[in-house]
Amino acid sequence: KGLDWESLKNLEGVELEEHYRHILDSLGREQGILGEIFRKAENRIRDPAKLKRLVDLIDGEVWMGLSIDVKGEIYEGLLQKNAEDIKSGAGQYFTPRPLIRAMVECVRPEPGMTIHDPACGTGGFILAAQKHILDNFPNMSRDEKEFLRTKTFRGWEIVQETARLCLMNMYLHGIGGEIHDESPITVADSLEQPPRDHYDMVLTNPPFGRKSSITIYNGDGQVTRQTLSYERDDFWATTSNKQLNFVQHVRSLLKQ
Repeated sequence: KGLDWESLKNLEGVELEEHYRHILDSLGREQGILGEIFRKAENRIRDPAKLKRLVDLIDGEVWMGLSIDVKGEIYEGLLQKNAEDIKSGAGQYFTPRPLIRAMVECVRPEPGMTIHDPACGTGGFILAAQKHILDNFPNMSRDEKEFLRTKTFRGWEIVQETARLCLMNMYLHGIGGEIHDESPITVADSLEQPPRDHYDMVLTNPPFGRKSSITIYNGDGQVTRQTLSYERDDFWATTSNKQLNFVQHVRSLLKQ
């Protein structure tokens, strides 16, 4: 069977559940943005009857006729609803959108800028910056629009599941290139090492919290050691204070 919606919607029972699991697993092995979105995705609906009901409800909607703006707004609404659910714990990755809009209005991003969020969560700052540019510069050239879509935004996110939400959010808003292109989001601790690239603007709401030990991972996601502070030559202070470390990191990300 294929991996598309048509291969799924007419199945029922155990066959539906097994094929849905196969689709998630197969898409998670793809390269680029698509693979990152579905990486380690699982079927949380164990009852095949409920899964069939959900498939039927989704199939009843006319998705192809919806614009990018509408699809993106629907997804953002789901993220906000999930963030407001205390039990889910997702709120820590969802900065209130009115606060984000106010911050973006203050810094006024423009076409041609490169913009980075080192703790991007579900992508709120990236989407707000994109909207600001689109709203305030309606006469961009084709090259400027393509740069906005593929080159303007980059982010880091330490939590794999949250990075997936961010990538899907960006893709539904027309950010990040084609589905098999390299992901604009890096899944790692952005504080571990000096940045490879530098940017015109950094927009972020980094995590705040009490001092704690720092876990260092290798490229395979395995713990290599624990330390009380980040050892970076480009930091002017060595500290376990998370807030100060992010201030230092943001400074290191900006073009001189």
